[in-house]
Amino acid sequence: MLPEKTLQGRVAIITGGGTGIGLAIAEEYARLGAKLVLASRDPGHLEPAAGELRAKHSGAQVLTFPMDVRIPEQVDDLCRKTLQQFGSVDILVNNAAGNFICPAEKLSPNGWNAVVNIVLNGTFYCSRAAGLHMIESGRGGNILNIVATYAWTGGPGTIHSACAKAGVVCMTRTLAVEWARHKIRVNAIAPGPVETPAAGGKLWAPPEARTAMLKTVPRGRIGTPKEIAQASAYLVSDYADFITGEALVMDGGQWLGKGMFGIEAFGG
Repeated sequence: MLPEKTLQGRVAIITGGGTGIGLAIAEEYARLGAKLVLASRDPGHLEPAAGELRAKHSGAQVLTFPMDVRIPEQVDDLCRKTLQQFGSVDILVNNAAGNFICPAEKLSPNGWNAVVNIVLNGTFYCSRAAGLHMIESGRGGNILNIVATYAWTGGPGTIHSACAKAGVVCMTRTLAVEWARHKIRVNAIAPGPVETPAAGGKLWAPPEARTAMLKTVPRGRIGTPKEIAQASAYLVSDYADFITGEALVMDGGQWLGKGMFGIEAFGG
């Protein structure tokens, strides 16, 4: 656990920050002293999240901003309002995502575009807008993208999301090189199964589905949003100043266990 005040005075924008992993990241950053901007398409998520953060962390400064990462003008307005309120943009967490299960042959162009526009285009729009401010300030900053391990393994039933997140991994590495001279670091976290209300309700709600899923995780359990949040805080902190272009896998060994024999051959 990082010491308090590690992110003191820094301003962090978190897209999809009202629930799940995004909210857990916001809570950890608040504990570490960051000023927060929570963005979400659903305004109903934002004020309850902000209230929760202020209640848990006395003096926490939290700005909420309803917006859609698919619309560049709204992204630009998000950064502009952040600068007006807090004076800088030091950290951007691209956490907003969209996904649903659908075989490729049944996926409509609208379904494809809905996910790709959020995950891939939205990540670029936000990174570009925040990156321009980081470059102009001369102080640099940190961008963290939340992806998934199926970005490099493929994801049957989620071709839209897998392709979009693969693009984000490539974007992470490309921007890390292009913007290193501006003191901007760009990294990613690739979570495996994480216990959130959305995932638990959609992906492994039935007990048999949970049991089957756990058999694929060598670590033998589901991850927690707090674990993702703590890792994200490290990656955007000065403790990780020599890390850029990295995609940190946090899946309990799940994707590594898909080899020729699988984990069952070793007692899993």
